[in-house]
Amino acid sequence: MKDEILQLSPLRLWHHFYQLNQVPRGSKKEEKVIEFMVAFGEKLGLETLVDTTQNVLIRKPATVGMENRKTVVLQSHLDMVHQKNANTQFDFDKQGIEMYVDGDWVKAKGTTLGADNGLGVAAIMSILESTDISHPAIEALFTIDEETGMTGAKGLQANFLKGEILLNLDTENDSEIDVGCAGGIDVSATKSYTEVDVNPNSTALNIVVNGLNGGHSGMDIHKGLGNANKILNRIFYETLPFNYSIVEINGGSLRNAIPRESFATIIVSNDDKAAFLTKFNQVANTIKTEFETMESGLQICLSETQLPEKTMLKQDQELFIKTIYAAHNGVYRMSPDMEDLVETSNNIAIVNVKDGQVQIHCLTRSSVESSKMDLANALKSAFELGGFKVSFTGSYPGWKPNMKSSILKTMTEVYEDLFQSKANVVACHAGLECGILGSNYPNMEMISFGPTITGAHSPDEKASISSSQKFWKFLLEVLKKTPVK
Repeated sequence: MKDEILQLSPLRLWHHFYQLNQVPRGSKKEEKVIEFMVAFGEKLGLETLVDTTQNVLIRKPATVGMENRKTVVLQSHLDMVHQKNANTQFDFDKQGIEMYVDGDWVKAKGTTLGADNGLGVAAIMSILESTDISHPAIEALFTIDEETGMTGAKGLQANFLKGEILLNLDTENDSEIDVGCAGGIDVSATKSYTEVDVNPNSTALNIVVNGLNGGHSGMDIHKGLGNANKILNRIFYETLPFNYSIVEINGGSLRNAIPRESFATIIVSNDDKAAFLTKFNQVANTIKTEFETMESGLQICLSETQLPEKTMLKQDQELFIKTIYAAHNGVYRMSPDMEDLVETSNNIAIVNVKDGQVQIHCLTRSSVESSKMDLANALKSAFELGGFKVSFTGSYPGWKPNMKSSILKTMTEVYEDLFQSKANVVACHAGLECGILGSNYPNMEMISFGPTITGAHSPDEKASISSSQKFWKFLLEVLKKTPVK
């Protein structure tokens, strides 16, 4: 598998991507990849710095004849989302990503690939290492923890960078030039509940909702994909008339990924068991029929298990179920200013119930700050009516488009010259770091672009080989045509 990756074109891009993917780099666990990048810069004899937040900066002088061009910051994040299929045995803290080629796509065996944002990192490494690529002075900025809070971008100091143009290599459609993005806020709800003894005249059941596509909670939120937490809760709601109670729920794992799986243990009275199972199967079949176009792999399964000692009090359970049912999930508002752009959305990402405690975590996104807070407050209201304590954390701003920037003009012209078609100038419903970086560098011109990647944040993630070649060609020409100072 290694050889087929290393033989792909452009060779240097895939070589660096392969090397990067051998280094564990989960969000908030970037120590090894930081060491890897520092060693890389120092080996090249380039100025290499690590700031107080642990972002890495490598500076490379302009090539001959390019000294009069504006300094360009090439920026990507070092961390990746760690997701794997339930039946995949893999230790992200110790193993390198196992990649393979499938037609025009590079994929991973049962895990996320890390092309988000590893291909951007690899492209920057290739330029830093090169001796035959024309470019202006480069500041290569590798940020940390983009996927779980953007703490790297938030911690970047105002005087750390000198560049006038920032190229963020972190979008996932090679025909798009991104000039704006959504901001976000984490909405978390917690609550205690009363546990009671289990009635021995009961049967314990495990419920599994899995086989969903999952995906990016911003870029994929408009697709109508199934949310495992909402599907499981719908089953609970539809079966409320029966004598059952919840023991435990473990749904979702990442705030920025649409949950693919949710697991629950319940007990059901033996007197109600037959009727409950009939209703359960009816509801499960209805849901699978609704989702069969988008989620053909959806499985809703039930099996008997060992009877536990404690379960949730019936009154607490009903309030919990109705609260989740009322909480908004998915698109909240489309942008009135840009066609087909989601303005505001929410992802009910994680639901945990165990040992008398409920934890719910949502990621609310919007390109409009007031709309972001409107939805966050709507969620807060629903949760507080259910007796939850609600907190807002990790708020970050969106990125307002600058349609008059010199680099945008250059890039649209270069794209049309190279590919004989116009690029799509867009804003995206995802949390790019540009908005945060721009708060400390308000005069810096910013653009985001990248190769085509699908299924980011899920084990279905894959990167197009032909698109990576297109992206590489485009990037090199943009650097060659960078505006003069």
